[in-house]
Amino acid sequence: MAPASFHHTSNTVCVMDASGRLGSTLVERLLQRGYTVHAAVQHHDELQFNGLASDNKKLKIFNSDPYDYQSIIDALKGCSGLFYTFEPPKDQPSYDEFMAEVEVRAAHNVLEACAQTETMEKVVFTSSVTAVVWRDDRKSTASDLDERHWSDINFCRKYKLWHAVSKTVAEKTAWALAMDRGVNMVSINTGLIMGPDLSITNPYLKGAAEMYEDGVLVTVDLNSLAEAHICVYEDISSYGRYLSFNHVINRHEDAVKLAQMLTSSVPMLPQSCEQEMKIIQQRISNKKLNKLMVNFEGGSDENSS
Repeated sequence: MAPASFHHTSNTVCVMDASGRLGSTLVERLLQRGYTVHAAVQHHDELQFNGLASDNKKLKIFNSDPYDYQSIIDALKGCSGLFYTFEPPKDQPSYDEFMAEVEVRAAHNVLEACAQTETMEKVVFTSSVTAVVWRDDRKSTASDLDERHWSDINFCRKYKLWHAVSKTVAEKTAWALAMDRGVNMVSINTGLIMGPDLSITNPYLKGAAEMYEDGVLVTVDLNSLAEAHICVYEDISSYGRYLSFNHVINRHEDAVKLAQMLTSSVPMLPQSCEQEMKIIQQRISNKKLNKLMVNFEGGSDENSS
């Protein structure tokens, strides 16, 4: 028998939840790269893959509910990798103070199931920049925010930043479990994901004006984000957390452009010239991911900080 290469032992990976925008993009990209993909979707979402699945022998669809442990185990069977991204349940699409419990329970089940899956070698856990940027002293920190920083949960609760509460608590839960159970995990803390369905109701945007003022309002396009996920999965040197974004909104015109995209009714405010020229200093760094992406052969993004 030939010795196994240092690569992942099997070429089978699971994407969960595969029905969201990031999940479905990952499924497509992974299939293009030759992976066999277990697309784990919640019961009502399998339709979007039915066409794809009949054409592609390498795509298997699993109904799996993040609150049903056995269904996660079934989807992970035989996989050496998991790309896990949480999609709020359809019957509760908005983030509120209870969402954190829901998201934490899902993360807990998923990590526990990974620990029980003998073939599992690496988990890529999608988190958010909102789990990094919110804290009382954020104005006074001398250094840029990066992977070492965590949002302060009490601060987030106080200002009802429920997306940040949810992402922070779920990611911390996942890390604690991964360490306890010896699961090899990396996380990707993503900026605001751009796309046609982005609207002002997106829970990430609560506190957007403050993020802008702080120089930490960052966005990412879906393709770069999917590439970042695959890169940290394939690169054996990846570890810990990675901030993923490719645009910082730190000029007045960028902020106006984003606002117009989010709502059709932004009045054009008369601006003083000085205000228009002002550039807010970027206070957040994605150097760690950029370093890793340099050698990634999936096309690279030249727009980095």
